[in-house]
Amino acid sequence: MDYDYKCSLAKTGDADHEASSIRLRAARSAIGFSQEQLGVAGGVKKTAIANAEQGRAFPGRDVLIYLYREHRIDLNFMINGDFVQLPGDVQDRLFAALEVLSNGADRK
Repeated sequence: MDYDYKCSLAKTGDADHEASSIRLRAARSAIGFSQEQLGVAGGVKKTAIANAEQGRAFPGRDVLIYLYREHRIDLNFMINGDFVQLPGDVQDRLFAALEVLSNGADRK
């Protein structure tokens, strides 16, 4: 997968609700969590995760910190789509999830 394609999938440089929601869904998928599991781990309700994944809100700080501390998905990726600093295994999981999302296979 080349750099430009990764930038497109991650919506690098785009910090709006839609881009944020795609990155959150990819992160959740990459770690294998349901919305409820991510909410519990991040200290928020499932509805907060659902709202962020539907582009109605941004993910909360506690969720972002959890993703970084426990899964090495850092804030630069979650907020702005910057991915070069992510470890290779994390990139592999995230971009596999982003590809699935871009193909419309996961709409939840």
